[in-house]
Amino acid sequence: MPKDLLKPLTSLRFFAALWVVLYTYIKELHPPVHFGLIDKGYLGVDLFFILSGFILSYVYLEDFGGQRFDYRQFVVHRLARVYPLHIATLLFTLLLVAAAAIKGVQLDPNAANWQALPAHLLLMQSWGLAPTASFNHPSWSISAEWFAYLTFPATAALAWRLRERPIVAVGLAAAFLLVLNVAFRAVAGFDLTHATFQWGALRIVPSFLFGAALYLAWRAGAVASPWIARFGAASASLIVVAAASFGADKPYIDILIVLALGLMILSVGGLDRDRPGILSSKILVYLGEISFATYMIYVPWKWVFLKAVRAVLNLGDEGLPFTWWFAGLVALVPLSMLAHHLVELPFRRIVRRWGEQVVNKLTYKVAKQR
Repeated sequence: MPKDLLKPLTSLRFFAALWVVLYTYIKELHPPVHFGLIDKGYLGVDLFFILSGFILSYVYLEDFGGQRFDYRQFVVHRLARVYPLHIATLLFTLLLVAAAAIKGVQLDPNAANWQALPAHLLLMQSWGLAPTASFNHPSWSISAEWFAYLTFPATAALAWRLRERPIVAVGLAAAFLLVLNVAFRAVAGFDLTHATFQWGALRIVPSFLFGAALYLAWRAGAVASPWIARFGAASASLIVVAAASFGADKPYIDILIVLALGLMILSVGGLDRDRPGILSSKILVYLGEISFATYMIYVPWKWVFLKAVRAVLNLGDEGLPFTWWFAGLVALVPLSMLAHHLVELPFRRIVRRWGEQVVNKLTYKVAKQR
């Protein structure tokens, strides 16, 4: 299975990040604009969660089944993937909070809750250990990802047992996603798809399992035909747009959209088998590669940009004119490139190297004791 087949999924990460960014950022536009699909942009996080389950299963499941999976190395690699940029944006947020305090202005009502800092440092802020949505709020989903990484062996064990029954796996995962979301709404009074710092670790579970099950379907050749893949991607897109546009206020519509996002991921994973398409273009793949940086910096950048532009234009708290608003949105691309190449990649290599050395030393000590 050549890795090039997953280039379209890398590009899809860019659209997931853009969806989330637009959901938050469009609220700063004047005059205000409401658009059904953008109003559902918080579901871009669930798209990330399903993608994560799919891709990690793609990369690691065969090794797990063949007893070649090294959990300690896996944890090191996953930590290296998310932690450096998380800490960098957390430190930058702390600098912003300090600068704002010196100038006597407020970035955000929940920008700094010091009781939440230990949870943020330990990547546990979505495990119910943070009292508010503090500091760089989008990092709650990285904490949820970390929870999924730590429990990945359980996901892999379940997926491996069902590897020859992908239809059963997808059906069970979809049913679990439906039941858990309905039960959560009945108990908590709001949708699980709106959970962040309080229940984020629970929110990722059904989506991550769904992604792993969808990988089994992909592995079994469910979208081996490019025509089936294109039809599935188009159908999923239509369902998402229609549900977001015409059923936005209806209960449980988010569940339908999340299920459709799963179909989209499965179908996009089957694209470009016969010839490279637009989702395999170098530009979109690169934007997908830097999408983690985009997601992690967009809130701190929004704070800085809004304060600066409002001061220049003397706007007060009102939204920005479209030209300025669009300029701030586009600026995220070069800023993401800088964060990706100057922070994410080099420190990822450093953490991996350091972590692998620690793992090797521990392995040597255990072997020596035996």
